[in-house]
Amino acid sequence: MIKGLDFRRLRRWELALAAFAVSAPFLLPAVAPGAPSFIRPAMAESIEKPDVSRVVSVGGAITEIIYALGEEGRLVGRDSTSTYPEAANKLPDVGYMRQLAPEGIIAVNPTAIVAVEGSGPPEALAILKEANIAFTSVPETFDKDSIPTKIRSVGTFLNVPDKAEALAKSVETDLAAAIADGAKRPEGERKRVLFVLSTQGGKIMASGTGTAANGIIELSGAINAAGQFPGYKALTDEAIIEAKPDVILMMDRGGEHSAKAAELFALPSLSLTPAAKTQALIRMDGLHLLGFGPRTASAIRDLNAAIYGKKANASQ
Repeated sequence: MIKGLDFRRLRRWELALAAFAVSAPFLLPAVAPGAPSFIRPAMAESIEKPDVSRVVSVGGAITEIIYALGEEGRLVGRDSTSTYPEAANKLPDVGYMRQLAPEGIIAVNPTAIVAVEGSGPPEALAILKEANIAFTSVPETFDKDSIPTKIRSVGTFLNVPDKAEALAKSVETDLAAAIADGAKRPEGERKRVLFVLSTQGGKIMASGTGTAANGIIELSGAINAAGQFPGYKALTDEAIIEAKPDVILMMDRGGEHSAKAAELFALPSLSLTPAAKTQALIRMDGLHLLGFGPRTASAIRDLNAAIYGKKANASQ
């Protein structure tokens, strides 16, 4: 016996350490881009890798990446934003990424969850933590570097880093080429694009900086007409007229987004804009346009062609 050692206290310490190990997937911060959020390098050798045989994917781009890696056989569920490829729609839908219901996720008996940053709510994630389901959050930004980072993060979590590296490099090459095409256009010829999220009640909800819409507009070689406010904001009629958009960009979906160009440009806020004069309205699939996943280079090319080519009026 070691002198002075209280074995009752030692037992409590062991239990506390065990409890910490169970909670680690949710408490330990990511230490490097692409590293699972629940493993520190110093601990990697002493902690078993999580079971990722049954995965729930949260975030359209995350699900696309898993399919692009050829690892879709692991998927047992996906969130409602994960609509591509078509095969993903056959998986159980566990709800919207920001309004997840824990019971819906637990019902598909996953061993792991890979979610894009910002998924939640926190209360739902806390319940999943108590269920001891391995979890990682993938960083989300809206620039050219974010996509390869997502791919590498997902690949590391799924234990297929080599496949992820090959896909990331291929995507990086394709992105660079698409962005270079847009960058060739002289600054004076670049059009001003206003992304309209909604027109509910006749109010225009537009995208500012730090948004996926702002990111894709700039990567395509155009200018975000909304200006420098952060996030999404309802603009006054005066602000929209002053923004002078040449083109209106919207997601191609039903409801309030189904208005014809003539109806949209009849709104007082848009009727006096350059876009109204040419009826320049572009609609694109929301996940393709804003997902910042493996298909983003294609989205950049499509948007560039729609803004500057004959496709600009194709959605009238």
